[in-house]
Amino acid sequence: MSAADPVRLPAIAFLGAGSMARAIIAGLLQPGVAVDGGIRTTNRTAEKAAELAGLDGVTAYATETDVAANHAAVAGAALVVVAVKPAMVPDLLREIADSLEPGTVVVSVAAGVTVETFESLLPDSVAVIRSMPNTPAVVGRAVTGVSAGTRSSPADLALAVSLFETVGQVLVVPESQLDALSTISGSGPAYVFYLIEQLTAAAVDKGFTPEQAAVMVQGTFRGASELLASTGDDPAELRRRVTSPKGTTERAIAVLEASDLKQTFDRATDAALARARELAAGA
Repeated sequence: MSAADPVRLPAIAFLGAGSMARAIIAGLLQPGVAVDGGIRTTNRTAEKAAELAGLDGVTAYATETDVAANHAAVAGAALVVVAVKPAMVPDLLREIADSLEPGTVVVSVAAGVTVETFESLLPDSVAVIRSMPNTPAVVGRAVTGVSAGTRSSPADLALAVSLFETVGQVLVVPESQLDALSTISGSGPAYVFYLIEQLTAAAVDKGFTPEQAAVMVQGTFRGASELLASTGDDPAELRRRVTSPKGTTERAIAVLEASDLKQTFDRATDAALARARELAAGA
């Protein structure tokens, strides 16, 4: 999204206003984004509702003080984002089903809850889109996977894509690929942070202070990422440019290759995918 490409969205309700919902709301409040009819949110406590109510264009409800909060939030909303914990989804859908207007698009950010579950608990006149955003949404750098439901139209899907483009990039994939996507982009920030942790520890072991190590490692990750983004070159090509023949980097890369890092990532993401399928099955 850019200032040259303004975004206009219909009224949106967020059921559950945790960190991911708040990140998306921040994207919606950027210049160049207009939400006709405003943004409504619900969460459990009045304290958190008060925090959101202070944002321009946001109406916040607390379920602890208003038993009809979820009904009020979805009334007239064309987009309803379900952002509660997965275990809470079925009861919430049963609660709001009769309050959703025909043509409403319900977008799930609840990990592991299938389109089938949503569609089984909502009226046939309501479309469902399932999504998998990741935590860089907080800084507008998300990669979000979205999958159409069996009742959603291309226009419904485009609406969900526009919503998530306010906080980053969007990939449209079949639902059968969404759990696999979650093992790469969904869990991916944790992998990057883990690599940063380990390289920082290696720097400390070589005699640098934790503060010096943090500057070196975090600055290097940030700089390398920005270089990749700015050049558009393949990462393998950028790696080759740093890896002088018979030099120190070549020796280090040889050690990493000998450890079969690719196979390690295969095993790690396969384990994450197996767990995602367990969660989808209610395990």
